[in-house]
Amino acid sequence: MVWGGYSGGEVASRLAIESAKNYLENNFNQIEHEKEAILKLIDDTIKYANMVVHEKSKTSSDLKEMGTTLDICFIYNNKVYIGHVGDSRIYRIRGDVIRKLTKDHSYVQQLVEDGKITREEANHHPKKNMLLKALGCTADVEPDLRARNLEKQDILLMCSDGLTNMVEEEAICQVVKENAQTAPEKLVELANKAGGYDNITVITIL
Repeated sequence: MVWGGYSGGEVASRLAIESAKNYLENNFNQIEHEKEAILKLIDDTIKYANMVVHEKSKTSSDLKEMGTTLDICFIYNNKVYIGHVGDSRIYRIRGDVIRKLTKDHSYVQQLVEDGKITREEANHHPKKNMLLKALGCTADVEPDLRARNLEKQDILLMCSDGLTNMVEEEAICQVVKENAQTAPEKLVELANKAGGYDNITVITIL
């Protein structure tokens, strides 16, 4: 999943989707299908997508400094392999518990980690949308990588900050538990009712 929130973000997000998808499909069968090799493939995929977007940004003044977030969920043999850049999020819902599997690459998240503001203050901080890392803005990017075990009833949710800025995690979890298949549409509706000042992307994986 991607979300382009900078100048030229729509172009950046489309290029990121196309390049990441093609790179994964073309290279998965060329590697050993074990944890470290798959994580390296995702790392290489994101770095390739970053190169494609960054090079494109040099071709036009309208695209200068364009960027996007990028999240990859690759499910194989009861594990989810995650690659993450930016402040879109991946959640796992297991039973009654929602857990965020990614860390926002944002200025406000850094303030929270440094103990300068609380998580509650972060929700309303004026610089909440300022990213410290995005895809395509620089020549090099270091994504977060991780692998997590999946249980049979687990649900994964991928979303942009257009959802999480408007709807609390507990409410997201409740909507997904009620009906995971219809949850994306309902969550978009909830975010829009709460203000919906940003584009909203939501995907559930059952």
